Amino acid sequence: MKTVYDVQQLLKKFGTIIYIGDRIADLELMEDELRQIYQSNLIDPKDFQMAILLLRQEVQRLKG
Repeated sequence: MKTVYDVQQLLKKFGTIIYIGDRIADLELMEDELRQIYQSNLIDPKDFQMAILLLRQEVQRLKG
């Protein structure tokens, strides 16, 4: 997993497609969804950590 697109594809495997139109809000919602999926033990901790890192980096890039 190397890009936000990869995170979107991971979420898509669980039937989750997020698009509000506000990029930062989209990223925050993706993080919330990932947390729920992780707490349900449906994804590997390593994948979860990488996805969260990618989302947070993208939020920082957009805010900066």
